[in-house]
Amino acid sequence: MQVSNRILKIEASQSLVMAARAKAMKAAGVDVVSMSLGEPDMDTPKHVRLAAQDAVDNHWSHYGPVAGIPALREAVANYQNGVTGNAIPWIADNVLVSAGAKMAIYNAIQTAINPGDEVVIPMPSWVSYSEMVKLAEGVVVPVETKFEDRYCLTPEQLRAALTKKTRMVILCSPNNPTGSVYTASELEALVAVLRDFPEVYILADEIYNELIYNQSQKAGGDSPISLSYFSDLAERLIIINGVSKAYAMTGYRIGWLMSKNEAFVSACIRLQGQQVTCATMVAQKAAEAALSGNQDCVAEMRNIFASRRKLICELAAAIPGLKFHKPEGAFYLFPDVSAWGTGDEVAERLLDEAHVAVVSGSAFGCPSCIRLSYAISEDEIRKAMSRIANLLNNY
Repeated sequence: MQVSNRILKIEASQSLVMAARAKAMKAAGVDVVSMSLGEPDMDTPKHVRLAAQDAVDNHWSHYGPVAGIPALREAVANYQNGVTGNAIPWIADNVLVSAGAKMAIYNAIQTAINPGDEVVIPMPSWVSYSEMVKLAEGVVVPVETKFEDRYCLTPEQLRAALTKKTRMVILCSPNNPTGSVYTASELEALVAVLRDFPEVYILADEIYNELIYNQSQKAGGDSPISLSYFSDLAERLIIINGVSKAYAMTGYRIGWLMSKNEAFVSACIRLQGQQVTCATMVAQKAAEAALSGNQDCVAEMRNIFASRRKLICELAAAIPGLKFHKPEGAFYLFPDVSAWGTGDEVAERLLDEAHVAVVSGSAFGCPSCIRLSYAISEDEIRKAMSRIANLLNNY
């Protein structure tokens, strides 16, 4: 049977590929430590699980509104207003609830991009951005950021990448895979450039916004830095977020996009209506409970990740020649392994010889690195890093 050209042009998700290989090896009896997936290993908070069970018992099992149930859309708007102190006043009508943040990003790109439109993506970046742009027949404009800049896009690089064909810029902070977090001054410098290009959408992927470890990189008390502090961007800013990372709800598949541009949101809703009708109703009720309930669970998970971050950085620093920046957010370490070969070569040897599954940096547009997820237990981190050290020290 024929496979369409648009599908043939895209790559498989390397993080999922490596995770599948690790699972297959485990099933065959090999003791593999997988650091490949960006998935919290904690249980979903109890009050969220109870809300899901209650939704089942109360028959939340039929079609719902395409854009999401009103209570969840309201909860999302209230959450974002709490993050940025009403710099841009969000309301429920600005929200589209999707089957995961990944689908929200896909909807945004499909809605905004015509064939030939350029999308600026700082590299390294999450594996799916570029593939989604290809599916929309857009043109990926990769911008190679530097280790010395913490892999953050500079205003000079941004200005050089923007052209008359640019339709969108994608920024992810905290960043996957690097763990870098843009400071307020860094964001202000980028926004100053974007003000000269009013026709360009800014897609801000904030899925890791609750996982920022350095309090000096936060604004407004407990509110993480967000592009939605810049009110003059309101009509072309697209905020992406979801419950997967902050509430350990990856399998619930609830994410959202937010925009003050009514026509854009309406168009995204029209697209989603032809895709999935609506996100799962039981999962929407669980997400509503997550956002509206006690937030101690978020702080507890952040503290656990902070402890793991400290441990993995200490163990990585003990490996001579391994270059890395301490992650400022998310739950990834992104070391440069060029002293031992390419990221592809090191990742393959780690899996085959040390039985540690990591993702090569080539999947993210940075072939000199590998990505290690520390969303695993401290015992597993110690085991994995010991194996990595043994292999690299005897390479």
